[in-house]
Amino acid sequence: MIGHELILLGLLKESPKHGYDVKKKIKEILFLFAGVHLKSVYYPLAVLEKRGFLAKRINKEGRRPRRFVYELTPKGEGRFKKLLRESFLNFKRPEFSLDLSLYFLNYMPSETAKRRLRARAQVLKNLSASLTQMLKSLDKKKGLSFILEHNLQMVQTEYRFLANLISTL
Repeated sequence: MIGHELILLGLLKESPKHGYDVKKKIKEILFLFAGVHLKSVYYPLAVLEKRGFLAKRINKEGRRPRRFVYELTPKGEGRFKKLLRESFLNFKRPEFSLDLSLYFLNYMPSETAKRRLRARAQVLKNLSASLTQMLKSLDKKKGLSFILEHNLQMVQTEYRFLANLISTL
């Protein structure tokens, strides 16, 4: 839960949010670029509140039902900073969907393998162009631009790897 804890505390460091707003931000931004997915944010938010990292207040606007707004406590701020510092030195082996296919590549006829690898390379080329375009439209000092740049470099590296692999088959 440490990764999820960092995400939830970090999003609430930006500003206090409803649980739905937290889930929406994860789905729209962090899932798309960082592969983060939480089925429910309400249970982890309750756990963080119970541990003293979050405070919850009731918000009622007009005829809308009451909603809880979560915000970071000073203890939560300290926990967030600690997790953020530690996350820079946390190494997990990256997983690439291609690796399994490469392991069994010798079971596929060479021409079929080349065709499939070229198709993957084309997808990567299109993705690279999209990431480049997105980067041009963002403020370069924001966290999302760093994620996009990181992803762009990984996509370009895999594209070069595929080009070399195709030429050797």
